[in-house]
Amino acid sequence: MPNIVILIPAHNEAASIGKVLRDIRRQVDHPVVVIDDASEDDTIAVARDAGAQVLPLAAHLGAWGAMQTGIRHALRQGYDYAVTMDADGQHQARYLSRLIEPVVLETADVTIGAYPSRGSQPRKLAWSVLRRLSGLKMEDITSGFRGYNRRAMALLAQRGATLLEYQDIGVLALLCRHNLRLLEVPVNMGPRHDGHSRVYRSWAMVAYYMAYSLILGASKRCRLTTVAPS
Repeated sequence: MPNIVILIPAHNEAASIGKVLRDIRRQVDHPVVVIDDASEDDTIAVARDAGAQVLPLAAHLGAWGAMQTGIRHALRQGYDYAVTMDADGQHQARYLSRLIEPVVLETADVTIGAYPSRGSQPRKLAWSVLRRLSGLKMEDITSGFRGYNRRAMALLAQRGATLLEYQDIGVLALLCRHNLRLLEVPVNMGPRHDGHSRVYRSWAMVAYYMAYSLILGASKRCRLTTVAPS
């Protein structure tokens, strides 16, 4: 059997993490690691009660910092593949096998669960600008529902990737510039069980995210497309 781990960063997700973990268990039997990003609620207890291993962080690192912690853990534990997904219920466990299959079959180094229609018109316009500026060709540049092989994990575990703040433009551009094969896998996504987006919760955060992403996209532009055909 492929040596796969599922990584879920979580920050104050007690209301949703239990259901997410139960849905995963109904679909696959892979180990699940929840990286608790210094939650102030019962996320750790709920995740452990649902059968997940929990890595509690002493300080709040943000979604990408927590995800990178999980990726480093996966490498240390000898996993060959990892699937990353959110704790809020948007990513549906029924697509896990579809997402990881191309990576296990070595037709891609990274798969991205793509559901571009979920965004509002202003968000889609922002994605279009970021794609053009960065040179990235995929439709859904913000999806954190991904499958990675060991080569991709080793690249993202490096110190240079720690400087990134978000998992979209910077991470995808880094993978692209190292000639990894990226493949978008069509999926559906559901509404959040609870909570709100960390990026789109205020206009100030949106402005910061766009400025950060525009600068990063322009400076790390992909000159070659490495996106595998869907």
